[in-house]
Amino acid sequence: MAQPTMTPMTQQMQDCVNACMNAHSMCEETMSSCMQMGGQAQMQIMRALMDCSETTRMCADMMMRRSPMSGEMCTMCAMACDMCVEACMRMPDDPQMMRCADACRRASEMCRAMAGAGM
Repeated sequence: MAQPTMTPMTQQMQDCVNACMNAHSMCEETMSSCMQMGGQAQMQIMRALMDCSETTRMCADMMMRRSPMSGEMCTMCAMACDMCVEACMRMPDDPQMMRCADACRRASEMCRAMAGAGM
């Protein structure tokens, strides 16, 4: 008896997974940078970075395994990414923060599109 196969990922899903993984990596790198800086302001940014890092990783994982909850996860992921963008924008002179904000903004846009696509 033939094993059922998963439907291949659409290009939109693959692009969203890639954007999430890029944002995840960028958040991890930025957390490392923040820890070296120290200070209370960075603690608030760290929380946003941690939430975004975990959420983007989980969102990508759920899409790759075609979880029926992917749409809801994409919505939540977009919100976490938006919060991270806002936190990073508090330090506009820091190039690492700006790269992180860009990656998270892209992931947010892709996740919103996926959530609206009704996976």
